[in-house]
Amino acid sequence: MKSNSLSRFHAQSFSDKAFDIFNYVLLGLIALCVLYPLYFIVIASFSDPVAINNGEVVFWIKGFNVTGYEKIFENTKIWRSYANTIFYTVVGTTIQIALTMMFAYPLSRKEFCLRNPLMFLAMFTMYFQGGMIPTYLWMAQLKLYNTRLVILLLPAINVFNLIIAVNYLKNNIPEELFEAASVDGLGHIQYFIKIILPLSQTIIVVLILYYGVAHWNEFMNGLIYLRDEKLYPLQLTLRGILLQNQASGLGDVDSMVEQQKAAELIKYGLIIVSTLPVLVVYPFLQKHFAKGVMIGSVKG
Repeated sequence: MKSNSLSRFHAQSFSDKAFDIFNYVLLGLIALCVLYPLYFIVIASFSDPVAINNGEVVFWIKGFNVTGYEKIFENTKIWRSYANTIFYTVVGTTIQIALTMMFAYPLSRKEFCLRNPLMFLAMFTMYFQGGMIPTYLWMAQLKLYNTRLVILLLPAINVFNLIIAVNYLKNNIPEELFEAASVDGLGHIQYFIKIILPLSQTIIVVLILYYGVAHWNEFMNGLIYLRDEKLYPLQLTLRGILLQNQASGLGDVDSMVEQQKAAELIKYGLIIVSTLPVLVVYPFLQKHFAKGVMIGSVKG
């Protein structure tokens, strides 16, 4: 494979070679611009905050220090919010995928008479929403305020993801399968469970990635609808810890300086703690993610 690529490269004209080299260099620079901030955050989280403020931390760790991580993991709120976020991510993603696929299937059937009106109503909500205050009052009247259910049910269906699922079912599930299933006596529910879901593994993985990342990064709904710290997701707890450690206080100069140093280390450490699980899982789902983007590019 490598020799074939080299032979094709040598067979190209000078202009084609120059164009390929330019593309490789440009894409390499873009990749460097994307990856370097992540790399800097990692080395900064283990470096001396004085070296960070002096601009000495560029490519390597300066003054190895794990104080930030020690302060982070000594806080019991971190572990509790981690458990909350895992719960919100697993249960919430399961609910969202179930509702999205159940809604997408009838919208993909041409014989469904309410297909177009329901699709219009779903897309209408992408551009026109009730707003924060009406939604807040609605959640309070439904007794969902300050409960786990508000995090799980409020974002139950994402219209963009629904459109992706509908297009996948329309373009990738042959109509002949339904005809054969009907001959065998299967109804729509049995057809959906026994045939549609097993053949929709690709789009389900894509939806897991979309919904899972959204739940893992959940912040705004928790900030608005949760008041009990025991229910806080990870991002909201990390925000509180960061603000608490950045407060200057009324102590002497030395204590204020030490507090600012600790806040600097905690800031970078919190970024690593909150993003590491997503960074670990993403490479395993990358090919499905790319395919999902292509599926969503056509809104037929």
